Amino acid sequence: MPKKSHARNFWGVVQSVLVASVLYGFIYLAVLVFQKGALPKSPADLYRNPPTNYRPGSSSSDSVGSSIIRLPSSKLKVEKINPNANWFNRPESLVLPRDDYLGKRPDVDVIANLTKLVEECRGSYEHIEKMPYVYDCLKYLETGEHEYLYMPPRGERASEQPPKRAEYLNSDGADNTLAEYPSYKPATKDSVGQCNGPIVPYHTYWTGAATWRVELFIKSYFYTQNLPCVRLWIWLDGDRDSKAAEKMLKHDPLFAKFVPFVERGDIVLKTWRFPSRIPLPNGDNTDGVGYYKNPGKPNSKNETLVADGLIRDVNGQEWLVLTEKQMTFLPVAVSDAVRFVVLHIYGGAYFDMDVVMLRDMRPLLIGDEHSFAERWGGHPSPGDYNTAIMSLSANSSLSSYLVRGGVRMGLNFHPRVIGVMAVKDHRNQEFHMLETAAFDPIWTEFNWGRLGKCTVPCIHDYGQVFKGKNAFPLNDEWKTYDGPQSELAAETKSRGHFWDIKKRSVNMVEKIAEITQRGDNSATQTLTYDKDALSKAEYKLEMDNYPPTNRTLEHFFRGAWTYHVHNQWLKNPEPSSWLNVAQRAQDGFFSHGRLNPYGEKWEGPSIAEYEISWEYP
Repeated sequence: MPKKSHARNFWGVVQSVLVASVLYGFIYLAVLVFQKGALPKSPADLYRNPPTNYRPGSSSSDSVGSSIIRLPSSKLKVEKINPNANWFNRPESLVLPRDDYLGKRPDVDVIANLTKLVEECRGSYEHIEKMPYVYDCLKYLETGEHEYLYMPPRGERASEQPPKRAEYLNSDGADNTLAEYPSYKPATKDSVGQCNGPIVPYHTYWTGAATWRVELFIKSYFYTQNLPCVRLWIWLDGDRDSKAAEKMLKHDPLFAKFVPFVERGDIVLKTWRFPSRIPLPNGDNTDGVGYYKNPGKPNSKNETLVADGLIRDVNGQEWLVLTEKQMTFLPVAVSDAVRFVVLHIYGGAYFDMDVVMLRDMRPLLIGDEHSFAERWGGHPSPGDYNTAIMSLSANSSLSSYLVRGGVRMGLNFHPRVIGVMAVKDHRNQEFHMLETAAFDPIWTEFNWGRLGKCTVPCIHDYGQVFKGKNAFPLNDEWKTYDGPQSELAAETKSRGHFWDIKKRSVNMVEKIAEITQRGDNSATQTLTYDKDALSKAEYKLEMDNYPPTNRTLEHFFRGAWTYHVHNQWLKNPEPSSWLNVAQRAQDGFFSHGRLNPYGEKWEGPSIAEYEISWEYP
């Protein structure tokens, strides 16, 4: 009887699992049909087009505060265009923006004291009494630079070290062959310039065609970073599409505006293929377990298995070996793994593509110990990391430990899993955990963990930065701002981008905007609007559904290095929203009409403006 009972229970569990699997598959298929409007053509289509708001290039954390978002219609309701309030004559702001609000850019050798940042925004590694007070941390990041930024003494500065000893490949622009770093030369229209210190690589990962999010990320990079001293490496998934880099470079209409920067050397398109082996540094790579007492016999390449998953070649180089089975996993796991492997091999910093850069990241990245990631929202555990923004020293003991640990756990590089491992092995303090205020200021707010004052602006939802007029129906975005009042613009009725009015005679006499409206009978009627006429039409504030506000980038989470948008891949910013304010500031800079936050002029090629979002006419 007991045996029959056990068998019956086992069969019941199997039946439950089968029913749950069928139900899940049905729901999955139903969502796919709802989103795509048709059944998938093949099983492969399910893999290529997962029915979620997940976008490769984002981390596990990007499920936070997001939901499935349907793509807005690209059809323009022509009759909704208001000549007295439209994209072409709407003022940018009710106040005059101060572009150079960050002051002079930090020297190439200036370093941020990561331990100081932890102490001031958390308390210590053992205590988190300051962690929920995000406003206080932001205030310190904004006003306390004299405490946490410092210039190392002579002889210890990064620019004074021989390039051949740099952790970054090609840190001198000459494959680390120079005796010393060259003199500084700013970027020009035809040249990326020269850095008088190590060039730091920034990495990001993407699949598929470029979207406005790629544009926002790249433009925020150009808008804030010290371009001669950084390189942007965009890793494109070659495991799914072997021609991904070629397609982006030659056939992607949105990325076309950045092709000159590939040619100039600012952007490097790299093909990502998961490696079958990963190089490890000299030393004990067994994490204390120890090597085999009796190594295996050399293979045909004279390589010897010296420990679990480790081989040593004829030159003494050790490699972490991955099996083909290990390299088969879900897309989000690919994104989680890419950042650890890339940073282990190349070093530098990794950014998810849904990040907006607000400050020069260099001071965080050139110290001897620059390994860090962010805290997972308001969670107090010392292992709750978020790796949407992270840095590791290349080919280091820590990077090797993290990569080998992820492989050992079945290629599970979820940041919180990696964090638990690091805490268990007492290595988490090598991997600094910076508070959310530094990179994702409202995440603690979203977790309902924030204490004290609200941030400036006071935002409670990731969708609010996309909204213009109706972003704050219940809470005042300025309720904790206590600074001076911004200077009002000359008059509300000034037309278009106020900084560009003087150049309108040159810039606005352009090609006619062609807008197509399709009727129910599929007949096509092409209507044309004179962009110049729309821009010169009288602007009437009372007729505008998206009127200008007093928002400027100067007051957008001052002190934070980045703002993390968190998915929402298919949304477009409404006019006058916080993200639209950022877009306009960038467009003004790249058209050579405005300064960036460090008071610098754009000397590179002009970059085309953001496309108009016609769902907000």
